[in-house]
Amino acid sequence: MTYERDATTLEPPWPFAGREDELELVRRSLTGVRRGIVVTGQAGCGKTRLVTEAVRGTDCARAAGTPESRTIPFAAFAHLLPESVTLHRAVQSLSGIRTLLVDDAHLLDDASAALVHQLAVHGRTRLLVVAADGAPVPCAISRLWTGELLPRLALEPLPGEETARLLTAGAGPLDALTVNRLHRLSQGDLRLLRDLLGAVRGLLTPVPDTGERAWRGPVPLTTAVRERTAPVLGRTCPLERETLDRLAFAEPLPSDPDELDLGALEVLESDGLVEVDDRGAVRLAHPLHGPVLRAAAGRLRARRLARTPQAYAAALDAESAALARRIDRADVRATATPVGEWLVAEGGPLPVGYAAVRARFARLRGEVREAAAWAREGLRSDPRDASCRTELDRARATLDSMGDPDPDLEALTDPYDAVRLGAPEKAVDRLGGVFARHADALTRADGPDLDEVAWELERRGYLLFAAEAHAQAVRAHRDPRAARHSRTRAVALARRCQGARTPALSGLVLGELTTRQRQIVTLAAAGLTNRQIAERLTLSVRTVGNHLYSAYARLGASDRGALPWLAQPEAQPA
Repeated sequence: MTYERDATTLEPPWPFAGREDELELVRRSLTGVRRGIVVTGQAGCGKTRLVTEAVRGTDCARAAGTPESRTIPFAAFAHLLPESVTLHRAVQSLSGIRTLLVDDAHLLDDASAALVHQLAVHGRTRLLVVAADGAPVPCAISRLWTGELLPRLALEPLPGEETARLLTAGAGPLDALTVNRLHRLSQGDLRLLRDLLGAVRGLLTPVPDTGERAWRGPVPLTTAVRERTAPVLGRTCPLERETLDRLAFAEPLPSDPDELDLGALEVLESDGLVEVDDRGAVRLAHPLHGPVLRAAAGRLRARRLARTPQAYAAALDAESAALARRIDRADVRATATPVGEWLVAEGGPLPVGYAAVRARFARLRGEVREAAAWAREGLRSDPRDASCRTELDRARATLDSMGDPDPDLEALTDPYDAVRLGAPEKAVDRLGGVFARHADALTRADGPDLDEVAWELERRGYLLFAAEAHAQAVRAHRDPRAARHSRTRAVALARRCQGARTPALSGLVLGELTTRQRQIVTLAAAGLTNRQIAERLTLSVRTVGNHLYSAYARLGASDRGALPWLAQPEAQPA
């Protein structure tokens, strides 16, 4: 991310969060005999911030392409080269540079692009080259990876779990439904994400008893948001604008193509503003466009185009029934639920029946913070509803503690909980399907079978249960390599479960840390300050802080408060 100036302020960049694996890959590319790397990705996905973090504290020269200088030879390197040079002389001048970061390489002039290519061929300068996907790239730059001179890292949009960590670092804890909404509206564009968060920061309201804040209601039409949605707000053709508005007010229900002008639809589709699926349903191409068009419409226009509450109620009932069927079939893979998401985003009352089913579906998927948020939405409509209260209590139990160390297994309402707590013999006769297989494999302490069960649970969408099965396999495996593989899978899945803390996962993630990080995390979890840890391990306070920062990122922890349950001793494989 870059510094962005408005009329009065210079806003600093967000703290760097997420992308630990990619960051480590970029850093490794700049060490030893490696010659560098090319990082590509969509505009706004965080390429520049990633590479800037990777070279922080190193002696690195920098250059960048710009649209205005594409016709000026060696414009990107004017600050590093003599006033008038040939390509040969330019290569000689820059060959003494140890590390060179070239940002926006897709905007380089031809001479600068050729210079970068020749530096890669000679191999004396480590190159960190950044280019945007979807834009024309000089042939000399694309040949860096197609010609196998440098490896290429294609950066994907930031996933939801890392978006949550970034938002927490930039704005403090937000409730899961707010995080999901911001992630969905930004579509992985971190600059847009920051714009949106800035627009709604003053609209965030406290969520009782959580320390989190939530955003409900329309999208504010700030200058930045208007600029991002100019392709739809700026349509001047009356038929095209009417079509866009009809689609905006039909969301989240599929629109009737017979109500829309076919010619306008064809133009909008060719311009990438609407999409038509295989069943003929027409939708706006970007999730931000609908909210912005609705917010920009006047009251009379909104009244004319808005759907009736009865239409949404029927669609909400259909979503609830579809979720219940998925749960009954033991298949909780992600499915589209636009009506419920739209209703809660707009701040409308959510029926308790829908809220309870949605909370249970999210909990079974391992989305425990989201499950708690859906349950709270139901309790807003009816504070006495028992089903939403039960779901909220179950989600809180997974988030707030390690659970009862000596639970009454006979009193468990869900027999599968006995398997998750390590007592499969109490429930093996009361389960079926993959859950019975899990109980059987755990009873036999069969590591490979537990891994197979975990893969099947993951395939069905049960990410937390899959993480727990892999964690149980770690303790059952007799082959240390298999145990390490199970641990890696368990940690990767647990990271996607929104901070879930369960007995099966206790202490497991420490296996992902270096020996020094484990030492420091264990002492921090025991309550020692950074200075006390530094004195005990004969390190500088700054070094301790750096190790803790890296460990927090690996563990998915925000501070010391999340460390005690992570740092409990882990059973070793037999």
